[in-house]
Amino acid sequence: MLDIISITAPVFIMIAIGYVAVYSGVFEAAAMRVLGTYVVYLALPALLFKAISQRPISEVVNWSYMAAYLCGSLMVLTAGYFYARCIQKADTTAAAFSAMGMVCSNTGFIGYPILLLMLPSIAGVGLALNMIVEISVLIPLLLAIAEAGHGGPSPVGKMLLRTIRGLMRNPIIIGLVAGLVASLVDMQIPAPLMKPIDMLAASSAAVSLLVIGGTLTSVSVRGLSGEIAPTVAGKLLFHPLAVFAATGALPFVGLAPLSPEMQAAAVILAAVPTMGIFPILAQRFGRERTSVVAMLVATVLSFFTLSAVLWVVNTYIL
Repeated sequence: MLDIISITAPVFIMIAIGYVAVYSGVFEAAAMRVLGTYVVYLALPALLFKAISQRPISEVVNWSYMAAYLCGSLMVLTAGYFYARCIQKADTTAAAFSAMGMVCSNTGFIGYPILLLMLPSIAGVGLALNMIVEISVLIPLLLAIAEAGHGGPSPVGKMLLRTIRGLMRNPIIIGLVAGLVASLVDMQIPAPLMKPIDMLAASSAAVSLLVIGGTLTSVSVRGLSGEIAPTVAGKLLFHPLAVFAATGALPFVGLAPLSPEMQAAAVILAAVPTMGIFPILAQRFGRERTSVVAMLVATVLSFFTLSAVLWVVNTYIL
């Protein structure tokens, strides 16, 4: 168990440093927005490009992984949505964001640093595969549902079009696509160009964790614990369980089984807390406070749940 704590502790220590730095006034809260922009616009795109471009395309595009992760996520998404609608009596938009909090992981800011410590050889590939599933299917689907519940003429079509346009301008998508193209054509990047990409990529883990910690200083959980509890439980408990079940079912549906390392990566990334841009996406629909609180509680509790998941993965999968 000490080996597991040695993996999770550095991640949450960095989050704590970010929290203390803002709480004590070393950094202003506004600085976290600047650092977050740096991660999203420079560090993560560089990381994705580096991770994908330097591998054969056959190693990057793992259909079994994406199918299992998507299937497990859709199971939790469906259950979470109908639980919010039928049990909590939430409206369509609120239910969509509750489900989004359950299945969209903080892959870049928390998941990748943990994989980098536990499974460094496949950390970049796992990051890329998860982002393909989340950005191409899960996020657009849930935003379209949220928009449909929000009202307005032809909401789903307009939302999908707006989402596609936004994705085409997203620097993370640009880095992902550029890396896939470079891998497909076996492009050899000259060393003077690759070195700055390496430097940006290396900074992503530390800076992203500081941003998470600094952002948490402005969040209050008062009055929302009952509303967010299913979202947090869905993300930290049911999502990794569903993805684990889906990875185990691959041979029964005619797909190639995953290697132990890739199966472990899928379960670990499903177990990390809710994605950092969750409140940003929810802001337009008036759900930002609930989303921020759900992300905060999931992030804090994930120290314990992630440690348990890593122990199980290390004991029974790897």
